[in-house]
Amino acid sequence: MGEPGSFPPLNGATFTTRIKRKIRAISQHLRQARVVAKALHSPRHPIVAHIVPIRRCNLSCTYCNEYDDFSQPVPTAVMLRRVDRLIELGTTVITISGGEPLLHPELDEIIRHIRSRGAFATLITNGYLLTPDRIRLLNRAGLDHLQISIDNATPDEVSKKSLKVLDKKLQWLAEFAEFQVNINSVIGTSVQHPEDATQVARRAAELGLVTTVGIVHDGGGQLRPLSEQQQQVYQEVVSVVTKSFSTFAYYNQFQKNLVRGLSNDWHCRAGSRYLYICENGLVHYCSQQRGFPGIPLEQYGQEDLEREYHTVKPCAPYCTVSCVHQVSMIDQFRERPLEVLGRFFPSKSDQGMPYDLPITIRVLAWMFLPSAHSTITSRRLLTHTFTRVALWFMRVK
Repeated sequence: MGEPGSFPPLNGATFTTRIKRKIRAISQHLRQARVVAKALHSPRHPIVAHIVPIRRCNLSCTYCNEYDDFSQPVPTAVMLRRVDRLIELGTTVITISGGEPLLHPELDEIIRHIRSRGAFATLITNGYLLTPDRIRLLNRAGLDHLQISIDNATPDEVSKKSLKVLDKKLQWLAEFAEFQVNINSVIGTSVQHPEDATQVARRAAELGLVTTVGIVHDGGGQLRPLSEQQQQVYQEVVSVVTKSFSTFAYYNQFQKNLVRGLSNDWHCRAGSRYLYICENGLVHYCSQQRGFPGIPLEQYGQEDLEREYHTVKPCAPYCTVSCVHQVSMIDQFRERPLEVLGRFFPSKSDQGMPYDLPITIRVLAWMFLPSAHSTITSRRLLTHTFTRVALWFMRVK
């Protein structure tokens, strides 16, 4: 495998696809704002839920504990009922994972049903089964977001999820997908060539796809110590990945410590704000803590959500499961907004500010967050009014 430039260039999305992607992106931003507003307004509903429509996978990556080679698809009617139950609980984002979810023969119907119930529909796949026609079907089903994690540049004994194999799939996604596509570079899977992660991120950026970076975990979702070389590669990848408020905040809140082998002090809300529903319909904390609490989804209720919201999980300090991390950031902000902003945006060494906020965040903080030291009634009334108007505009009750 040569340098990133050795890959063939993208032919370019059709003009129609580009327009559709831009229009859908505007709608998605507004819907994402509503998801966050609802989560900030109340802690008594799940924000994100993962559902598994099939445990079988067409690959057998040696580090993965989330697949088998024999399971049958969960009947579609059962999957639709599980979606309905998640909506009843107030879930706003439903992610379909596996196994390999594209092996489910009626995946499009499940996606379509999620969207019809007003939730975000996202998909985690290894990408092997993607074709232009399959991507068009996902467009028509209304998929909002797709993620592929690529482990290395060329296949090896650890993983076949390689850039060499998947590059054509990435080109097709860049050309035909009307939904957002995220390519996640993984640090820690390829011991021989950790620099592959940088190559993956650069290629994804070259194709105009969103890029992120993750840290591989052990069988319990816990941190695998990174070598000095892997830490250096991680810093290189961070300079390439897509820059956004959420990725910057997530780096400062969690990954900065994990890369150095340090623990994080946070409260995991799994089982409440984040749910993992296995193929058997049981609710678990996450993919790496299956068995807890292990309650059937149809029996899961508000008392379970409330209990798990407060339950302290002993696996939290060295957890690398980013989905659960990112959901928790919303509650951290809701409970201690000014303190959390300080962690998201730590001060620069040459500035005396408590945190270095982008101008947009400064304006929003002024509008919606009353000063901790303010005793001026009019100032608090103003922020309360801004908040009520925003909730009304986004139809959040």
